Amino acid sequence: MIVIAIIVLVIIALLGVPLFSALAAGGLLASQTLDLSPDLLIIEMNRLAASPNMIALPLFILAGVIMSSGGAAKRLVVFFHAAFSWLPGGIAIAAIGACAFFTMFSGASGVTILALGGLLYPILSEEGYRKNFSLGLLTTSGSLGLLFPPSLAILIFGIVAGVNIEQLFMAGIIPGLLLMIMLAVYSMFTGQRHQIKRIEFKLSALISSIRGTLWDLMLPIAIIAGIFGGIVSIMEAAAATAAYVLFIETVVYRQINLRTQLFAILTEASILFGSLLIILLIALGLTNLLVDAQIPMKILAFLEQHIDSKLGFLLLLNLFLLLIGAMMDIFSAIVVVVPLILPLATRYGIDPVHLGIIFLANLEIGYSTPPVGINLFIASERFKQPVVKLFKATLPFLLLMFVWLIIITYIPELSLWWRDY
Repeated sequence: MIVIAIIVLVIIALLGVPLFSALAAGGLLASQTLDLSPDLLIIEMNRLAASPNMIALPLFILAGVIMSSGGAAKRLVVFFHAAFSWLPGGIAIAAIGACAFFTMFSGASGVTILALGGLLYPILSEEGYRKNFSLGLLTTSGSLGLLFPPSLAILIFGIVAGVNIEQLFMAGIIPGLLLMIMLAVYSMFTGQRHQIKRIEFKLSALISSIRGTLWDLMLPIAIIAGIFGGIVSIMEAAAATAAYVLFIETVVYRQINLRTQLFAILTEASILFGSLLIILLIALGLTNLLVDAQIPMKILAFLEQHIDSKLGFLLLLNLFLLLIGAMMDIFSAIVVVVPLILPLATRYGIDPVHLGIIFLANLEIGYSTPPVGINLFIASERFKQPVVKLFKATLPFLLLMFVWLIIITYIPELSLWWRDY
């Protein structure tokens, strides 16, 4: 009966029933089946809600909504265009940089595709890039930036896994830059192969673009310096970020009118945070029940019978996470899966911080893989192209991302470099 009930819950979730409803039903079912008190669900919800780091989530979400509503997207495109368009494949490199920067703060790749796709796709087409390359680049670039501070995905992983968030921020910098460099090199070769015309570098245009987006460019520098310099905590950095973004969009750039837009911005941010919070609370309650029932230990016992090395476990972990990333959105996957795999990874000697980077890298790839790759569906709506066509267009970029995943998985020093300083 328990197996049938679980199958029914999965089916109704796939049919469109809100995820939190299916997870709540699963939690109650698990408590009854495992003969555990359903009070454990409430205890875990209270623990999460009382976490100090939770304060940072709504504030960073608010900052992302403000940037999306303002003119940040256009300013970033102008800057990266002026800075990189003189290189072979320079326009594509500019698109990579702009998408990564925007996703750092928007926290959702779908927002990046919607905000920047309409700006960048015509530019890429006008410069002579082939349609498939442009579609593949913009679809996969929508998830760039998830490993850079102040990524919401890193924040949530740190909260759920109980891992130091500052360390996670440090760990994601080199892997994130490595992926951007790999995509940039591929774009350069593509630009040369297709003989894309290079734009003459103009110092005056670069200086003008820096002046136009200086306030935006200072934001990540200030956040990184503030957090890693010990000047501010994560919560203080989140509050300062939201206030700073609101100030520059309303006072400096004057892209947002508080009288007419403030209520809509606050409403959108509240809805985003509320939908995320309810999934977090219920999913953690469910996974707490599974942990109390020693499900991870049973899985570990099974794995130890078939896998006797760290290398083998990492291979299986990546395959599992790629599957999860293709089936679930990144935030749901974090809260549901992390508490289950964390004890297993610890048993095989994998550092929790390194695990976080591996986990998020897999899910970053999952954004562009069917059947539930959110980038594919949002890009399909944005560019009016079939999902299958978009998936084919992303294959070269996904291949590079798979190579990148292998590199950061088996070279943990790329994520743990900060421990030497």
